[in-house]
Amino acid sequence: MIAFLFPGQGSQYPGMGQQLVDNFPEARRVFDEASDALGFDMAELCFRGSEDDLRMTANTQPAILTTSIAALRVLEQETGLSPAYAAGHSLGEFSALVAVGALGFADAVRTVRQRGTFMQEAVPVGVGAMAAIMGVEREILEIICQQASADEIVSPANFNSPGQIVIAGHAVAVERAITLAKEQGAKRAMLLPVSAPFHSALMQPAAKRLAEVLIALEIGQFRCPVVGNVEALIYTVPERVKPLLVQQVCAPVRWDESVLEMDRLGVKRYVEIGPGKVLCGLVKRIVRGSETAQVDSVDTLAQLVDC
Repeated sequence: MIAFLFPGQGSQYPGMGQQLVDNFPEARRVFDEASDALGFDMAELCFRGSEDDLRMTANTQPAILTTSIAALRVLEQETGLSPAYAAGHSLGEFSALVAVGALGFADAVRTVRQRGTFMQEAVPVGVGAMAAIMGVEREILEIICQQASADEIVSPANFNSPGQIVIAGHAVAVERAITLAKEQGAKRAMLLPVSAPFHSALMQPAAKRLAEVLIALEIGQFRCPVVGNVEALIYTVPERVKPLLVQQVCAPVRWDESVLEMDRLGVKRYVEIGPGKVLCGLVKRIVRGSETAQVDSVDTLAQLVDC
């Protein structure tokens, strides 16, 4: 049984998707559709944009979505593979919803462009921060965040894998949590190079604005279930898409639980579709012995076809 996984922010890199576009008309069509939907050249951004250009949240989100769906279309065309389940990390949940037919690609790419803008504008630069904490148990880290909060906000943002959790909130509170985590024996505790405290309560203004955008979106029927970030459970009902996407902005990404849920459901093979291979690494740490593959280029596609 196969699951398709889709990456989120942090997986982007200059040149992503170019090999696929140069070799497959289907990938070129996806990039052209994104350009038409957004009113700027998505290929120019992804292939020749700088790391700073791609790191801007309003650019990062549609760029990763576009590259992921281009890779998906090529994968479908060249292999005929289809998933039993789909899941995505944060932004990647939009890619998963496109993959299963619940969201149209043009609608999704316009929406994540706005989502990125809303998330960036929700908190002034410098007010918020995120940090990766390695080697501290979930329950202990939750207590650390409570102790570090004082009158501010800091909370778990991404439960990525056992012993790897990201926290987010006010910058000063995040710094306090880093200090406390080190005192509790954290293997590593470090600030992340991000521009906003994603998946924390500070994102509430962004969630409210996203809800207003989602009202007009048409949601289609699911071809297979999606495992959502908020609940780490499958969903297939179109009426649940919008509420879950709104909640996801402020809620922690429960990635470790999502992968364990897919394992429980019988998934043995995980294919990460889109830039980078972060999710493959996380899956291997969450489910020992799992089979993983990644597709974002001609070379990685060839390896999958040959398997």
